Amino acid sequence: MVEILFVHGALVRDGAWWWQRVAERIHERIGTVSRAVDLPSCGEGAMPGTADLLEDARALRAALDDVDEALVVGHSYGGTVIAEGADHPATRHLVYITSYLPDVGQSQADIMSGEQDPVGVAPGDDGTVRIAGYTASSFGDRFWQDLTDEETRAEAWDRLTAQSVGAFGTLTTRAAWRGRPSTYLVCREDRSTSLALQRFHAGRATRSIDLAAGHHPFLSRPDLVAEELIRVLRTD
Repeated sequence: MVEILFVHGALVRDGAWWWQRVAERIHERIGTVSRAVDLPSCGEGAMPGTADLLEDARALRAALDDVDEALVVGHSYGGTVIAEGADHPATRHLVYITSYLPDVGQSQADIMSGEQDPVGVAPGDDGTVRIAGYTASSFGDRFWQDLTDEETRAEAWDRLTAQSVGAFGTLTTRAAWRGRPSTYLVCREDRSTSLALQRFHAGRATRSIDLAAGHHPFLSRPDLVAEELIRVLRTD
């Protein structure tokens, strides 16, 4: 049976929390099980500042080793992890949510270098960076403006974390999306990743779908995300 592996984005922790609304809907409707991959660069299973993109990719490959077939879903930075880590026999289909399909030799910093309104971050003294210059309200207005539930907004804010600088500077050595079926979910109301950058990377995917949602549609519109993933599972 195909399983879903979810890969979260940058500067957050506790991937299972971010994806649970989508995962529960899919399991209730068609019985597909899923898991979220912990990213060492976000301090999940590693000391802060000690892991980079390659460590995150190894974590993804270890998860793929444990399944027969997988639908691999990446959000934002998670797409770069997929590019590096999803070149694996168990990978059946790749799904990108306002994310990136980098070529070999690109870093996350390279991908984001053309953005006109980059996310504010500040370096730590331990080889990490973290979100800087935002309050819970201003960050929410940028990243989950379409999420109305105040409790969920507060829980999301609490799950921001520092991430290793190496996650953003490490060059990819693989492009797992080449030669594999893929679907890109373009989030038209995203106030963080520009629509132009999304369209560019969506053009590398096998197909793309537009969603009327912000940067975290799995929080604000889990119904739409679940529906698209179920469609992939049923038709691929």
